[in-house]
Amino acid sequence: MSNPIGICTWSLKNDMADIRKVMDLTGLGHLHLEIGAADAFADAIGGAGWSITSTMVAFPQEDYSTMDRIRATGGIVPDDCWQVNRGIALDAISKTAGIGVEFLSTHAGFIDHADRAGYAVFRDRLLELADAAGESGIKLLLETGQETADELRFCLEDLDHPAIGVNFDPANMILYGKGDPVAAVQVLFPWIRHVHVKDAIRTTVPGEWGTEVAWGDGEVPHDKFLKVLTESGYAGPLAIEREAGDQRMVDIQQAAVLLRKQLY
Repeated sequence: MSNPIGICTWSLKNDMADIRKVMDLTGLGHLHLEIGAADAFADAIGGAGWSITSTMVAFPQEDYSTMDRIRATGGIVPDDCWQVNRGIALDAISKTAGIGVEFLSTHAGFIDHADRAGYAVFRDRLLELADAAGESGIKLLLETGQETADELRFCLEDLDHPAIGVNFDPANMILYGKGDPVAAVQVLFPWIRHVHVKDAIRTTVPGEWGTEVAWGDGEVPHDKFLKVLTESGYAGPLAIEREAGDQRMVDIQQAAVLLRKQLY
């Protein structure tokens, strides 16, 4: 297995000194880059010889304080934010293409097929952004977790767009209580273009978050997860993501060591 292994820049709050230190300590050479940091990182990335496997864009209104709040505020769903978010997304597409990166990932928001009118609007917005991505020569990747794999597959099949793919995050399936990540890979594999290496523990309280933990300490069945990716033919990037905890640099280093053992 020869997957490029990297880290998500926002895991270290886009702090170039910390990112450089971790990259040097781990010997990794790839980044999943928050697009807002692209200009500040350009010289450092070029000088270090790092490659960008994907960019990422988030939206300013998103509120992750509770599950209900992110359902209401996530991604491109809120109507009152659409014009601003449309501009942010189109700018991210343009910047991603401009720096020669193939993928742009995002949480598009909760997919709710039961709300037919709301889903129709959501679908039209995604298609507009997918058209813009395709015209720019990149792919827009929807990150997993805020819906089940079957719900996301329905949307992907409905969109049927060559510029839409998936950034697969196994921990998000657990954090949001949306199913088994191994089974989800099998459902979504035709669209998977980029993968996060992240772990979590399920909540025991319905409607509340699970808990993100360091890779290897949670409920992602690591060996099975990597095996099903390999057996499916996935040879794309694996980006270590750590969004919680107070020793992220240590956790990222440990994840890199463990991941190499698991892969090689």
